[in-house]
Amino acid sequence: MALLLGIMLMGLSAQAFAYEAITGPTGVLFYDRAKAYQGYTLFDPTVASKTTYLIDMQGNIVHTWTSEYTAGLHSVLLPNGHLLRAGAVPKKAEEGYCGIGGAGGIIEEFDWDGNKVWEYKLFTKGKEIQHHTFCRMPNGNTMILGWETISNREAIKLGRNPVTVPRKPIMSKGIPTDKFWMDFVREVNPEGKTVWEWHVTDHIGTGPKKLDFNYILPEPMGGTYANYDWSHFNTVNYIPETDTVVLNSRNLSEFYFVNHKTGEIEYRWGNPSAWDTTARKPGYWDDGSQKMFGNHCATPLKNGHILLFDNGSERPQDRRSRALEVDPKTGEIVWQFATRHTNSFNSHRQGAVQRLANGNTLITSTHGGHIFEVTMDGQVVWEFISPIFAGKIKAVVNNNDAFAPDAHLDAMTNMVHRAYRYGEDYPAFYGKSLTPQGYIGGDDCPRFFRDYHAGAVVAAPVQAPAAAAKAPAKAASDDGGDGPAMVAY
Repeated sequence: MALLLGIMLMGLSAQAFAYEAITGPTGVLFYDRAKAYQGYTLFDPTVASKTTYLIDMQGNIVHTWTSEYTAGLHSVLLPNGHLLRAGAVPKKAEEGYCGIGGAGGIIEEFDWDGNKVWEYKLFTKGKEIQHHTFCRMPNGNTMILGWETISNREAIKLGRNPVTVPRKPIMSKGIPTDKFWMDFVREVNPEGKTVWEWHVTDHIGTGPKKLDFNYILPEPMGGTYANYDWSHFNTVNYIPETDTVVLNSRNLSEFYFVNHKTGEIEYRWGNPSAWDTTARKPGYWDDGSQKMFGNHCATPLKNGHILLFDNGSERPQDRRSRALEVDPKTGEIVWQFATRHTNSFNSHRQGAVQRLANGNTLITSTHGGHIFEVTMDGQVVWEFISPIFAGKIKAVVNNNDAFAPDAHLDAMTNMVHRAYRYGEDYPAFYGKSLTPQGYIGGDDCPRFFRDYHAGAVVAAPVQAPAAAAKAPAKAASDDGGDGPAMVAY
């Protein structure tokens, strides 16, 4: 009975609100056909899965692709029907390999039938590795985000305060790290030739157009964030109209506009205290001048604005995740979405946003495998919980499906780094079969969105008056057979 009631409380309104439960359903939880943007959603389970899924609005699988690698960390569907996917090359727990979260190593392109037609491997032991993401440009080139190593001595020569340089290796995901992994961007053409690069190491310094190597996160952040994983970029995007590269730093909590021709940082937003000595730094219960905390997925919009996933991790005043739309011309937040209770939407790390053609926003809350669509006025019109937990399908999630605290911070094993929605008229689907191949949660998984209706109430089973008078009193049962039923109107 308690479980049934808890499940019903999930969606008594299409508006996001709070309910807290340890056990709950997976798959499509809510679907407002009239208000949702119709199309197909692409996503990669992050943990122990080598399959990329394309599902319809009701959660039916319509297509899949399979790689030899687990996700590193996401895919995009190109207009020609090809899948461009980042993979995680296996890394051994020995010195020289990168153990920082987000490390991948290879970009693969598959045609609709799953044949590999292109790849670019950026993975050299102890020297460089692709991480987090990539961007296919209008001219067919591909921008790839990477890390490259510099030694402690080289870091000090660049201006790093020697006091903040570790004296012994730092363990990260079971791998000892004794070098600084510095962000860079590489643009390669279809033949795999490098045609442009941008390196953080070329932009170290102070002031608005430089990155301060001595602006560092506090040691209690843990892992390598305060030292060897200094800037931790997670986004590379491109604005062809202005020939601008868009980058995003998790650790510095900023996004950047970089001139593609000159390499100069022309604009930055999110955390003035990372470069302006007069800016107010965060305090115990004060955000200071900082606007976002641990952000991801800086996405340029057609109106010139930037859409972001603000994780809110380590935010002093209010630790919650949000989707933000920022106008770079004014520096103002012009739209945002957050739930009333942080339990409903909060990803400590990772996350993504996509502005859909009808003005809605698709949000990926990574740590809960939670993907949902909201309108501009904040109404939730589609909601999905990935049922793929560490490679296994589960119709119901519970406490055992979360990572242990010492293995991963505040995350479930159904993590999804990014999801994308493609409209029904997207060119990739021309002439393709999109026949449903079964529900994403498996044949035995309840279709919660179908069986639940807005306005459902708990009611006693309906009995004829004569039968009710003769029937003996029964104790409430937990199997749903004799207890209250969910009645829709």
